[in-house]
Amino acid sequence: MAEIQADVRLVDVHKSFRGGRDKVLRGVNIDFPAGKLTYVLGSSGAGKSVILKHILGLLKPDSGSVWVAGKNISELTGRELSQHRTNFGMLFQNSALFDDMSIYDNVAFPLREHTPLSEAEIEHKVREGLSHLGIVTGLDKLPSELSGGMRKRVGLARAIIREPKILLYDEPTTGLDPVTRTTVDELIETLKRELALTSIVISHDIPSALLLADRIAFLHKGEIVFWGQPEEFRGARHEAIQSFLAAEKRSVDAFRGASRTMEESR
Repeated sequence: MAEIQADVRLVDVHKSFRGGRDKVLRGVNIDFPAGKLTYVLGSSGAGKSVILKHILGLLKPDSGSVWVAGKNISELTGRELSQHRTNFGMLFQNSALFDDMSIYDNVAFPLREHTPLSEAEIEHKVREGLSHLGIVTGLDKLPSELSGGMRKRVGLARAIIREPKILLYDEPTTGLDPVTRTTVDELIETLKRELALTSIVISHDIPSALLLADRIAFLHKGEIVFWGQPEEFRGARHEAIQSFLAAEKRSVDAFRGASRTMEESR
């Protein structure tokens, strides 16, 4: 098998908290292929967000290394680390929009803060970025006036506005209703198709991962116990993965049963 070109790579990463008593990552090894969409799945508290913070350089490993775009970011500090973070765009779980700024100003903010672009150049880029996600009118609206799905669109537009190499998603569908979750899945698929960025999704949303991912990693007790394609994940024999899949199936079966009961009662 040919070696996979990876924009992001974790090599034997260990991380503990509380003076070593709480071991979260226990020798994590994972490659995130360039230009592909990888989902990192696992139960709550498995350490998924800790992996994300290592990739961003917000945490440093106790041992091991984290490579991004050919640099070991575990060794970067100060200005080099700040420069490293320009490689990333990020969609936060709650979209993290500025409440007192319009759609337009939220998306323009990173350009105004971190680039020398003129307002005319900023306007062109903002409108182009928003149009990628189907937003062409109502740019003067505030976040409080937007639906959950629309807030995600604006958050994604802001995440890609500086043309990052790597796009990170932190639990993008957690707590969303089914319609909005479908909207977010469609947005992720659109960006995957149109921009071909290296994309990493931290999640426990199995249906979305099976539908969208090029690769799936499963984190269990601080270790990557599976890494492969979605169809391989379905047949994985690891007990934790089977439990995850079985729980998802029970949820789907319960929903279908409730729907049938409602129909029969009408």
